[in-house]
Amino acid sequence: MIPPLTSLLAFEAIARRKSFALAATELHLTPSAVSHQVARLEKLIGLRLFERSTRGVELTPAGQTYLSRVAGALGAINSATEDLRHGVQDSLYIHSSPSFASLWLMPRIANFARRHPEISLGLSASPEHSDFEIGQVDVDIRYGLPNWPDLEVEPVFSERVVPLASPDFLSRHPVQSPEDLVQVPLIQSRISLVQWPEWFADYAPDLHAERIPLRFDRSMMSIDAAVQGLGIALESTKLAAEHLKAGRLCRVFDEELGLDIVQHHVVYPARHAARPEVVSFLEWLREESRLTGAE
Repeated sequence: MIPPLTSLLAFEAIARRKSFALAATELHLTPSAVSHQVARLEKLIGLRLFERSTRGVELTPAGQTYLSRVAGALGAINSATEDLRHGVQDSLYIHSSPSFASLWLMPRIANFARRHPEISLGLSASPEHSDFEIGQVDVDIRYGLPNWPDLEVEPVFSERVVPLASPDFLSRHPVQSPEDLVQVPLIQSRISLVQWPEWFADYAPDLHAERIPLRFDRSMMSIDAAVQGLGIALESTKLAAEHLKAGRLCRVFDEELGLDIVQHHVVYPARHAARPEVVSFLEWLREESRLTGAE
């Protein structure tokens, strides 16, 4: 069941503009025509999509759910149309978790672009996983434990999570052993698969991480806070590689007391595996991952 495109466009414009009148102006229609298109869509679906009040127009819960799927599908149609209009046929759309995109993928993506100038590359980053059913993304690089049935899942690399700090911080807060960590501010990423209590359980089981004054929801923010000398972060040496090379960060302990984990995975539907652009990207990603592992 595919609703008329005019009704879908009216629905998306009203949801985005929060106004029937503004949506009508954007679509070059009358407000009554836009209202008719939405009524037609609601009748087809059998649910109300909008609620009108003195505060304006708001999506119903059903409308919010529908918008999350429809907006992506309309975006995919728009992208495909723009690609063809501009003569782009070999396109590749990659989605990634934010920290991986910022700290690992972007510093290397120029290598892929130089190797494959024939591929038009699109990149996006957000903590939400891509919905492959709407056809907007070819490959997703996800953070977390691999629990994605019906998809091809391949680990990017194994990572070692260790305490990291700036040289300036360590000069002001000498740390010689795990026991010293309870005397200094610690930094934690709330969504990290490895938390300070797990690290202490392995290397200082009699101690507890009581001073964690800085908590973030992204590894890139935790790493940046450590670069700024705000404390000691428990983060991946793979994600912090550029800062380690530049001397902005260093390992707190020479013996690299840390935990090994696989937390980033490249994910895609089996039907995408044969696309030449996806094959080229996966080959490049595996090569870069091997180089990263050898560093």
